[in-house]
Amino acid sequence: MCGLVGIFDSREKRPVDPAVLTAMNDSIIHRGPDGDGIHVVPGLGLGHRRLSIIDLEGGIQPMFDETGEIAIVFNGEIYNFQDLRRELQGLGYHFRTNSDTEVIVHGWKAWGADCVKRLRGMFAIALYDAREEILFLSRDRFGKKPLYYCETPDGHLVFGSELKTLMAYPGLALEIDPQAVEDYIALGYVPDPKSIYKSIRKLPQAHNLIQKRGGSVRLERYWQLDMTPRVTGSVEALGEELIERLQEATRIRMISDVPLGAFLSGGVDSSAVVAMMAGLSNQPVNSYSVAVKDKAYDESAYAQEVAERYQTHHATGEFDPSAIDLVDKVCEMYDEPFGDSSAMPTFRVCKHARSGVTVALSGDGGDELIAGYRRYGLHKNTEKVRQMIPSGLRRPLFGMLGCVYPKMDWAPQFLRAKTTFQELGMDASDAYFNAISNTGDEQRSKLFSKGFKQDLQGYSARDALRPSFAEVSHLDAISQAQYADMHTYLSGKILVKVDRASMANSLEVRSPLLDHELAEWISSLDPDIKLRNGIGKYLFKKALEPYLSQDILYRPKQGFSIPLGKWFRRDLKEQVAAAVTSERMMQSGYFSPDRLRKLVSQHQSGLRDHSDTLWLLFMFDGFLKRSERRAV
Repeated sequence: MCGLVGIFDSREKRPVDPAVLTAMNDSIIHRGPDGDGIHVVPGLGLGHRRLSIIDLEGGIQPMFDETGEIAIVFNGEIYNFQDLRRELQGLGYHFRTNSDTEVIVHGWKAWGADCVKRLRGMFAIALYDAREEILFLSRDRFGKKPLYYCETPDGHLVFGSELKTLMAYPGLALEIDPQAVEDYIALGYVPDPKSIYKSIRKLPQAHNLIQKRGGSVRLERYWQLDMTPRVTGSVEALGEELIERLQEATRIRMISDVPLGAFLSGGVDSSAVVAMMAGLSNQPVNSYSVAVKDKAYDESAYAQEVAERYQTHHATGEFDPSAIDLVDKVCEMYDEPFGDSSAMPTFRVCKHARSGVTVALSGDGGDELIAGYRRYGLHKNTEKVRQMIPSGLRRPLFGMLGCVYPKMDWAPQFLRAKTTFQELGMDASDAYFNAISNTGDEQRSKLFSKGFKQDLQGYSARDALRPSFAEVSHLDAISQAQYADMHTYLSGKILVKVDRASMANSLEVRSPLLDHELAEWISSLDPDIKLRNGIGKYLFKKALEPYLSQDILYRPKQGFSIPLGKWFRRDLKEQVAAAVTSERMMQSGYFSPDRLRKLVSQHQSGLRDHSDTLWLLFMFDGFLKRSERRAV
């Protein structure tokens, strides 16, 4: 696990300043404290930070082929590199190291851009082929590893693993993108391919970027998850196959030349991974969790149960409101506004795990892949109603009810019908957006200033989900929602959260449930076997019954969350009020000052629960504060 940076002159072979490249590389030393390297020739600069995991002595980067014409920097792990190595040796290629990086170098020579289709793992790749003067960038199928890039007005392509690498490039335009602000306040993150800055983009998951010197940037998608149901069988038979596939995906992620462990939250997914690891290892698994002082949010007892069952070496850290000291750290880690409050306990568990291991396996991706979120069932039910009523009647009727029905967050669940009415008046994509957004349309309209709404020119964050829904419009409601999540929420929020929190602690995290071969098989199953009788991850849970208790498998989903609502009224009352109504927020031009004050007042008086929106604003203030510091 590492970090990479680069500068490519797309017009001619002008000199690249080694000092600039080094500054970019040094900005991500946390991603690779074990070593660094730069390669500078006319028209090209490549930099790399190394966290040594495989072939500790031989995997130094930048790496070259035997002719020196092909250079590569690579972030990630290729789990099938040994199989590919044997195949390439059969084709006559000779290897000088035992690293997975060299497999990519020779894979490029053998198969060109199609080499990434053969890679099983997580990766961000930057490869330069001097024979054709081609720069090749690639990102893994689910977007586990990040890659930012910018085309400068003078013809350079600048890229790096984190946004901070590009900010170290002198003279780069850092104008905030109004659409990204709208996306962030609505969703809690800036979805790919946008970044918070207009000039900087993220390479989308499962995409290559190819640029030949003298030509323009070309983006190519090399993989797409097929969610068409095509595999059938009994629950028992499919469950057995699922366990076999999960064991294999876990086994190949346990290959490491450094200490290895696992996150263990006490939820189904992380518990399943630990159970698989225990069955595959001759030594006790190292497992790590954090406990939250508020018992309503604490799952550590369930983690302890799994740890005792599988006799892991288990260590539990603690997380409490004093973690406000992490806010500046979170802003620094994510560079752009990032509104997932669980980033703080995630950072804590990564720091905790790093004290004992260098690699940790996680259960990330299970909810999206196997339909674990409660919202999937709700979306399915509302879609059934939408299909029963002609749109000519449904849209005006429920649109009107959604407008006039009061918003009653304080009321019992059965009286909170406003959101349901609104969703019934929409199409599937907009309805799902309405269900998952942190801050709804009406609230954003009140929150944003008049001038900022004009800057948006009619853009809505709803547009971030529509392309994904359009690609699978022929599928059922559950599959559509899963597919959209895997191309927005998973890649833009969950995986970003874990990558930055782990890399800030120089810890590599691997996700067996996001093995693309396992994902392709699960996605080929009928959605009814994933979500049945209101039970999310139905097949997964049935298959795991011999491995985990009923309490672990079937208790209500809790999630890795913290009690923001309470904290903002007690422990963090003064801090959140000061940040949300700070001078920089009031004068930023994005928000209505009166609305900012009202949100704080209503929440802290107990009249309304605005905790989600207040956290987003709290973190946005942190982003603005860091931007001010950089400008000085």
